Amino acid sequence: MKLALFDLDNTLLIGDSDFEWSQFLIEQGVLDRELFEAKNLQFYEQYKAGVLDIHEFLDFQLKPLSRHSRKVLDVWHEDFMRIKVRPMMGDAARNLVAKHKDAGDVCVIITATNSFVTAPIAREFGVPHLIGTDPEQINGEFTGNVAGIPSFREGKITRLKAWMAERGWTWDSFEDTTFYSDSLNDLPLLAKVKKPVAVDPDATLRKHAEQHGWPVISLR
Repeated sequence: MKLALFDLDNTLLIGDSDFEWSQFLIEQGVLDRELFEAKNLQFYEQYKAGVLDIHEFLDFQLKPLSRHSRKVLDVWHEDFMRIKVRPMMGDAARNLVAKHKDAGDVCVIITATNSFVTAPIAREFGVPHLIGTDPEQINGEFTGNVAGIPSFREGKITRLKAWMAERGWTWDSFEDTTFYSDSLNDLPLLAKVKKPVAVDPDATLRKHAEQHGWPVISLR
């Protein structure tokens, strides 16, 4: 049994779904452009630099979910998929996922982006398993808070181990483990798997990959 792990934003996607969700809400007039756009850009730059405070960001990202019904949010997300997400889903990424699925590998998208935004994207890629940051819900409606540990940096390892344990698996259950990512923020998990792969990596990850002999590929 083999495990194939995929980061989502700027790895499988040619862009960042977290950033684009906020931009989509701004463009739809749901969020005030003056108040939210600069902050959204600021958080995105902090993420790319590896200095993001995940809890501060999640407060910014999840609070708008709590101000609208799930029914309304789901309608918006359908438009978001059409306008923003599908254009970011390239053939190379689809083919990579298909290759692992055809080989019978256990395929998982593991992302810091919240699972409301990413679950439909995982389904679109045909990936059956998703580990994302989970928004807290009460009676199906979002509270604006986080449920459990964010799937970010070392938190990805914690969440992945819990996901394995739910299925009676450990790292030793897999003869091979591969993780595809673009980001320096994923260095903890990349160092944990047997086959780390840098995908269109940022400068820090590219340098690390070259120093350690990791494959560097492009899905663009």
